[in-house]
Amino acid sequence: MAERGFEPKIKAVNEMGKVVDFGKTAGDYGKHRAGFPPEFFERLELRGLIARGRSALDLGTGTGTIARGLALGGMKVTGLDRSTAMMEEAARLDREAGVIVEYIEATAEETGLETGSCDLITAGQCWHWFDRPKAAAEAMRVLAPGGAIVIAHFDWIPLPGNMIDATEKLIEKFNPSWTLGGGMGVHPWWLKDLAVAGFRNLETFSFDLDAPYTHEAWRGRIRASAGVGASMAPAKVAEFDAELARILKERWPDEPMAVLHRTWAALGMKA
Repeated sequence: MAERGFEPKIKAVNEMGKVVDFGKTAGDYGKHRAGFPPEFFERLELRGLIARGRSALDLGTGTGTIARGLALGGMKVTGLDRSTAMMEEAARLDREAGVIVEYIEATAEETGLETGSCDLITAGQCWHWFDRPKAAAEAMRVLAPGGAIVIAHFDWIPLPGNMIDATEKLIEKFNPSWTLGGGMGVHPWWLKDLAVAGFRNLETFSFDLDAPYTHEAWRGRIRASAGVGASMAPAKVAEFDAELARILKERWPDEPMAVLHRTWAALGMKA
């Protein structure tokens, strides 16, 4: 199914009830958004969660950054998303990487997959978009006994006066309904979702790193975000992008910029 042509038609609704269409940002998303770093996959491998020949399901796969990493580790991977445009971009990136991932159009709450059919389920940068209790229950159903779920984030970290803080303030100026800024890259409430669904041996890990971004890449990264390209009209996105370009040139002229990110993950096991 990695070769299948997808129609860009599916939209998501964020927690504020506003329509967010990531299909509109698929090109920028695939080109400019930094994927999960190698250290993330190394930590999963050290825990025995990545193993050649085992099966994995990546929820909210988007452009396939986690799915591709698992496939490079030898796993048989299915990527699931509601956005067909994003999955088509994922399939293109898979071909460039020399891996095969099967993609299905479905929701995390109703995957349509057989009970006990997966050894590992991952969800990167997407858990907050789901009906979380239903998604956790569905993950428990689909996992095989002894299987694991990993909910992961790779978040930029705004600190007073840094470039990320300035970017977030600009998003808020252009899109006052955007309320996802100011985060510190940790999501402890996901642990309750897993515990209520019956997952055991819960644990978390996190680490920080600087992701290098040129001005062009950072602008593309931000255009691909929920608060900008996925929810604002094209003319407003262009106006925002021009203003961000001006700010970067004036205040952070050196390239590439070191953009602070935090990787955080919650893990749970099915008995």
